[in-house]
Amino acid sequence: MSNTNRIVIIGATSAMAEHCARLWVQGKSVDLTLVGRDTQRVERVAADLRVRSPQSEIGVTTSDFLDPTAIRNTVDEIAARGVIHTVLIAHGSLPEQDDCQDNLEVCRDALEINGVSPVLFAEAFAKHMSQNNSGTLALIGSVAGDRGRKSNYVYGAAKGMVTRYAQGLQHRFANTGIKVILIRPGPTATPMTTHLVGKGPRMASAEDVARKIVEAIDRGQTNVYVPRKWAVIMLIIRHLPNSIFNKMDI
Repeated sequence: MSNTNRIVIIGATSAMAEHCARLWVQGKSVDLTLVGRDTQRVERVAADLRVRSPQSEIGVTTSDFLDPTAIRNTVDEIAARGVIHTVLIAHGSLPEQDDCQDNLEVCRDALEINGVSPVLFAEAFAKHMSQNNSGTLALIGSVAGDRGRKSNYVYGAAKGMVTRYAQGLQHRFANTGIKVILIRPGPTATPMTTHLVGKGPRMASAEDVARKIVEAIDRGQTNVYVPRKWAVIMLIIRHLPNSIFNKMDI
């Protein structure tokens, strides 16, 4: 399958990632590597994709997402199998802000899995892409990373790290054959956000968000808000003066 599009998904059991994978295998043959932390959950996703696309090659890899050595070894092993065309880094968690404030271990874990881990995976893949001067590296951030808010500032700080990192990587690879794509979804209906239903703005469906992610990757669009309305909303929020912003219960 040397001429087949080779895609790697980190955090393949997330709802967004799973729907992206379904779109990628729809009606075509791809070489898809799914990376997760739980073997049974990743295998379940892989089994579904193999039924949808018998002509595709669906591989499964598990790794420790917080250990730099494990991350490096996982990425090196994947890269050793051939040139990678697209990487989607999609994993994360959504902790309760109160829990992060009350328990520093929870706070640390939220920062590591939502910020440090995606950056380490991206840097490991960037090494191989730079050697080939080709490939697309897409990271899922969040609108929460655009400005710290009292309702989720620990999660927002981690996603803010992903935003700044992606921007720096875009600068590093400007005028090369490598594309770095930052995707900032707004609130999305996934198992991770079920506890937030009815507590904030209407959530987009994971299917719609995944479709826009795949479209953005296909176009090579570097900075993507999903849905697009969040680009305007966050532009306003980022530029609100503190005298107004600090009165808002968000």
